[in-house]
Parts: sequence; structure tokens; C-alpha cells
Amino acid sequence: MPVLHNERREPLRAQRDPVADDSGRARSNRDDHQRWRKQTWLGRFVSTYGWRAYALPVLLVITVVVVYQTITGVGTKEPASDAAGPIQGPPTIDPVGTAIIGAPPKGMTQFDANLPTGILPDGGPFTEAGAKTWHIVPGTSPKVGEGTSKSFTYTVEVEDGVDTTAFGGDDAFARMVSETLANPKSWTHNPQFAFTRIDSGDPDFRVSLTSPISVREGCGYDIPLEASCYNPAYLDGQRRVFVNEARWVRGAVPFQGDIGSYRQYLINHEVGHAIGYQRHEPCGENGALAPVMMQQTFSISNDDDAKFDPQSVQADGKSCRFNSWPYPIA
Repeated sequence: MPVLHNERREPLRAQRDPVADDSGRARSNRDDHQRWRKQTWLGRFVSTYGWRAYALPVLLVITVVVVYQTITGVGTKEPASDAAGPIQGPPTIDPVGTAIIGAPPKGMTQFDANLPTGILPDGGPFTEAGAKTWHIVPGTSPKVGEGTSKSFTYTVEVEDGVDTTAFGGDDAFARMVSETLANPKSWTHNPQFAFTRIDSGDPDFRVSLTSPISVREGCGYDIPLEASCYNPAYLDGQRRVFVNEARWVRGAVPFQGDIGSYRQYLINHEVGHAIGYQRHEPCGENGALAPVMMQQTFSISNDDDAKFDPQSVQADGKSCRFNSWPYPIA
């Protein structure tokens, strides 16, 4: 309500002088006054301020907590980081165990041979069986990535007896591995990881181009599909990423990209197992890019994947688009 400038203002006066002697005041008021004087300071505080006596200490505590959290960062949630990428949950770096990771699931008692997903497509020739020994492809690379949690070393190897001339030779395979892992859309987009290619000594894992028959020994063959996998305790304890040469040459039916994109997917997926991503992922959103840890060699549809791996994937009608990278938007 606006104040009128011509209004006569009177000085403010108390309606009653609280300390003046008033013979007409009721006796009970004096008694109340005596009781008030006998109260403790806390009682007088509560009597004077009522509910505010309880609210003020609570507000003070909340203020102190907020100031503390602002300064220290304690209790604040980290925003969803793009370091999570399409992967559900953090990796288990240096996982303990010897279980093969990435092979078709064991225990399947029936396989539908008419299901087209997962069948090796027609294409170029490959070596059916190698010598089950491997040679390191000479060559090194500088460290790529920050490696705040782990800096991995790796070798690139080719099984003895595998003929690589049809796709550029051993060096072409090694170059694809190194360039894929150095790509900013690959694992080093996450500052946790770094990679260094070496050609001597004991690496953290070996990326090994391997014939299908040797892969079946190293990965298992419970379902008659050509697969790749990561075996953390192969033979004498070697941590070996098995890259199936049949898939390297011919690709996979469900993966609708070109063969180069499929090879990048194959490297990123199996190395993902080697650096700690042990679980496979389902398609999360219909029509979205598939998680790189989805078994895109077999299917990009949850309905089909559930037939291969019913313990990990539920049939829900979702289908994704092929994707080669952990961080495709990087």
C-alpha cells in the first residue's frame, strides 16, 4: 500500500509501558513474570521465540553442512561422465580369475541352425588351422592415453601358419590394431586407460590373429559359431586376445558396416574384455548405436541375442545400429 506524502505522521508509541506500575494489572501476570525470571536461559529463549527456537539451530547446522560440502566437495554427486560411454558400470581393471571372456555362452543344449545371425558369411579364403604357436609382429608405438588407473602394454601377434598376404600381411594387421587403439573414439578417450605397443618382454595382453581351429581350443566351441574371445590364462598363463581370422576376413552378417569397421569393432570389443569389461551389453535403446560390448558378431537385436545368451540378455524387441567404438561421439 503506497504511503501518502501529505499524511501526518505520529511518532510510534507502545500501547502499554511494559515496566510501568499498573495497579489494575491482574495478579497472575506478576506470577508469570516471576516464573519467567526463574527459568533457565534456554527456557527463556524457547518462551520468547517459540518455534523459531527450534528452527534456528537446525538452519545453522544445515548452513554449516552446505558450506563444508561446497568447500570440500564431499557429498556431491559427480555428473554423469562421458567416460562411462555406452558401457554399463565401471571396468574391473586387472580382474582376478582365469575364465574365458567373450566366447559363446556354455551350457546351451540347442542351437537353431536356421537362425542367420552369427553364421559366418561367404567371402575370401582363410587358414582353417594354424600351428598353435604365435610370432610377435615387430614394431612399437609410443604411449597413447593418460592411464590414470592403468597403462597397458600389448604385443601384436600372428599364429604361425596363418597366411596374411590376402589382407596386406602381418604389418597390416598390426597397424590396424595400433591405429584402432590410438583413435580418440577408442578406449583412451577414458583417461583411466593408456596403451603402449611393445615387441619384447611380457605384455599385459597379446592381440593375436588366430585360425578358427586354434580359436576353438582357446575360446571353446559350445555353439558351432566362429567367435573371438579373451583368455586371461591360456597355456602358460598368457593373457591372449584371440582374433578369429575367419571373422577378420569375412566379418559378420548382423554387422551392417564395411569390413574395416567390423575389424575396428572386433579389436575394441575383445580388448575391452582384456582391460576389464567382462560383461556383454544388450541394446539399450531401440535404434541407437549398439554398445561396443554388445555381441555384434552374433546380433544387434536383443531378441536374437537372448537366444545365444539368455542369462545376460532379455528379449524386449530392441534393436540397435552397428557401432565400432566405445565412444563414437568423441
